[in-house]
Amino acid sequence: MDENEKVAPRVTVGVDGSATGERALGWAAAEAERRGLPLQVVHALDMPLVMSIYAGPTRFPASEEISAQGRKILDRSEAHVHEHHPGLPVETVLAPEDPAKALLIRTSADDLLVTGSRGLGAARSALEASVSIRLAARAVCPVVVVPDAEGSVATSPRRIVVGVDGSEDSRNALRFALREAALAEGGSVVVVHSHLVSLPFDPAELPHGGWTPPEDLVDRWSQEMVADMLTRVQDEETEHVGVAVFRVNEDPATALIEAGSAADMIVVGSRGRGSVRGLLLGSVSQGVLRGATVPVVVLPRAAGRRR
Repeated sequence: MDENEKVAPRVTVGVDGSATGERALGWAAAEAERRGLPLQVVHALDMPLVMSIYAGPTRFPASEEISAQGRKILDRSEAHVHEHHPGLPVETVLAPEDPAKALLIRTSADDLLVTGSRGLGAARSALEASVSIRLAARAVCPVVVVPDAEGSVATSPRRIVVGVDGSEDSRNALRFALREAALAEGGSVVVVHSHLVSLPFDPAELPHGGWTPPEDLVDRWSQEMVADMLTRVQDEETEHVGVAVFRVNEDPATALIEAGSAADMIVVGSRGRGSVRGLLLGSVSQGVLRGATVPVVVLPRAAGRRR
């Protein structure tokens, strides 16, 4: 998408005809209606690139049969949305690119991008198999990954779990979670902080020096950090949202997955204090994406500042 092109905010979802894609479509349509935004439905044909000495890389054109199959998927998706959300504006896009690129170039910073946790194309490698992780790592807008799990998925999130570690990314995630909860009547936020990350010292190394921080010191620091973050991000729009705080001493991804099992949504930043610069996505975010049974929102740093 052209950086200079101004497009009204919308919800964009990728579909591929799979059951997972249909779950993502249903969630995205309900969220678009809740936010009062149009829905953009994208199906990627994943046509290969052909290398040419003279013209450079050129995408191989889709045959009429391939295009017709893709159009059938989009037509079914559009009909499904109109059946359940009659007044929702819907635009369909048949894209020649691979799924991740097709979605990334058709979203802007003010959008919401939705995808299923599986599907969206054949797996050529471990990296390409996880389109959701590629999207969460590279998108300029919040990315919602709808899980491939049995049972219904809440389409109007009320109870939202968010992970914090004191970083700017997690502060943005907390702000997003509070504002999402504010959209729902009786919305609430569960803030989860693990003592195993983001301490101002490395607890694993301290015993070698002959000193271990008392538990009350660690707990007090955690309490003050979370309280400071809430003070910084709460405003008139979100001050009525109920907030519960859980400070745990276990792996942060595991803690978020467990807390999220009884929630409607989990929100994480794309990276935290513990991430290694250069990785596509923080290890906690990846762990939550792989293990969560509810929709997960990964919030890029830039997106958090805009909201």
